Amino acid sequence: MAVAYLCLGSNISDKVSHIQQAVKMLTANSMVTVVRSSAFYETEPWGNKDLEWFVNAVIEVKTKLSPRELLQLCKNTEIQMGREKSNSSNYEARKIDIDILFYGDLIVDEPDLKIPHEHLHERAFALVPLLELIPDYVHPKYKKSLLELHESLETLDDVYLYGTRIDI
Repeated sequence: MAVAYLCLGSNISDKVSHIQQAVKMLTANSMVTVVRSSAFYETEPWGNKDLEWFVNAVIEVKTKLSPRELLQLCKNTEIQMGREKSNSSNYEARKIDIDILFYGDLIVDEPDLKIPHEHLHERAFALVPLLELIPDYVHPKYKKSLLELHESLETLDDVYLYGTRIDI
């Protein structure tokens, strides 16, 4: 089984509940198991400061799925929770957003699948929860620890501890 890290976020309505619902959907079969989670963080929206603030968390999972199958499960979960495909290139409000941050030490560079996540090194809202789980992990592409990546952020978006961990 592979170990992967997923970032979940919501900025609509009952944000924590949406994240917990998504985790339950992701783990509804035996293909994905949550090992542990970060705390929830309230985070400034990235890419569009006019949006409602997000709640984000990161989960460490063990999975029998390939990276492509895991991506499909994440996208299907988003769709089942009401996310609609947008033609806009702008960042928008969303009930749930699920990103694959890491899948083992794998590097995947395909048009619709980038692992590690292509913007992870720029996003405090993903790095801060990851630091709870794997602070010394070395990014397979940039060859820096997550702590080093966090310390080198050019701009620090606001990230505040919001609450407890995901129910698993």
